[in-house]
Amino acid sequence: MDGDIPDHKAKPRVTLHDVARVAGVSKSSVSRILDERLPKTANATALRVREVAEKLGYVRDLAAANLRRGSTGQIGVIVPRLTDTVMAMLYEALARAAAQNGQFAIVATTDDNPDAGRAAAEALIRRGVDGLILSTARTDNHFTDELRTRGVPFVLALRHNGQSPAAIGDDRLGGYLATRHLLDLGHRRIGLITGPDYATSALGRREGYLRAMEEAGAAITPGWIVPSTFSIESGEIAAQALLSLRERPTAVFAVNDNTAIGALSAFARAGLSVPHDISLVGYNDIPIVSRLPVPLTTVRVPFDHIAEMALQLLNGEHSGTGPIRVATPTLIPRSSGAMPPPD
Repeated sequence: MDGDIPDHKAKPRVTLHDVARVAGVSKSSVSRILDERLPKTANATALRVREVAEKLGYVRDLAAANLRRGSTGQIGVIVPRLTDTVMAMLYEALARAAAQNGQFAIVATTDDNPDAGRAAAEALIRRGVDGLILSTARTDNHFTDELRTRGVPFVLALRHNGQSPAAIGDDRLGGYLATRHLLDLGHRRIGLITGPDYATSALGRREGYLRAMEEAGAAITPGWIVPSTFSIESGEIAAQALLSLRERPTAVFAVNDNTAIGALSAFARAGLSVPHDISLVGYNDIPIVSRLPVPLTTVRVPFDHIAEMALQLLNGEHSGTGPIRVATPTLIPRSSGAMPPPD
């Protein structure tokens, strides 16, 4: 009859019990076979269960599964800031890895402030996250000790503290590769724009620089190592300091791409051409650096691999102590490096 309201009652949800009844197996067997966290088996029973589940339209109820396991299926990710492309790339990699594992990643930012980091962690813990992944570890802060004492599952990413579980890139190797590249081009006067001393990632890249310079017998003039944060602005200021030296470097290694972009700005303002007047290498291989007017030579960090390792540690080892898993970086040569100009 016109004007009658159609009956749009939802169909009953297909349950594990329904799949088990039709497939002729136990409910526990169906649960095990359809658990995406477990290795996929290919025996006749497993194939039958998956076929029945597909025909019936079974969709796994993650909330119910997590409730049975005493978990929420949510992980907290704490980063300094999402305006930093590196941290945005890390979070996206963690979100992808979590989704593949039936989990959801919630992000909070701290502006690299320890007090803000503590507040962010508390807020995420109150939301009932199953654990935390922090890219905010600092050598001058011991918040991870508090988390360990409280039994909060956590893993560090990109930075480490030497004792907690962590998934990082091999920063010493990356710093060595960047500096070795410039040395192989013929440079001996190589400046370093460092990151903050509280970040082990920056310290590792500095160690790699020093090792490469020592191996090559290249002296380091005072003033060639300039501190910075990880920002574009600090890279520009640091590069200006290098250019003000009486014996300025013919090449610069900046320990992240943001500071390298800032250095490019300083070089342009000084009327210098890259790489004809000065060479430059960055670190991380954020997307924009390959599309700059002078594509930047940089060290690529495998963020997806680091994210996978972090999730494995978080889901498998909750002791708050344990291994540091290390991913290998790769040098990506582009147009920003060349032989040094003639004296």
